[in-house]
Amino acid sequence: MIVFDLSCPNQHRFEGWFASNVSRLPSVSRVKTGASERAPRRAPGLGPQHYANVGTEVLTRLVEHIVENTEDVGPAFPEEARKIHYREVPERRIRGTASREEVESLKDEGIEVVALPVPAHRLVKSH
Repeated sequence: MIVFDLSCPNQHRFEGWFASNVSRLPSVSRVKTGASERAPRRAPGLGPQHYANVGTEVLTRLVEHIVENTEDVGPAFPEEARKIHYREVPERRIRGTASREEVESLKDEGIEVVALPVPAHRLVKSH
């Protein structure tokens, strides 16, 4: 697992979690590391709508990857996450639902969780 702290040209910050090193997506114009002091270059004709579309596509791919590579434990997520964390059950990748309070409680226990605002209909495996 590799985690990147990312930000867009408008300084919106977000965190990206990936199973391994990230390969360049053909649809993504470029990734700026922040190491360069030069102003970001914008390709001709690429405006805010293009970047919004890229963001939507990346989120869609992320959700698809999560759905295809995790087990849905539904509302049992907090309990299952604790069992995995405390090694009461074998480690596995899970997803499910939890209240804001449950997520905070898990984080307080040192259990790493990420809340994603994903509509329920998007969380169904395609096969």
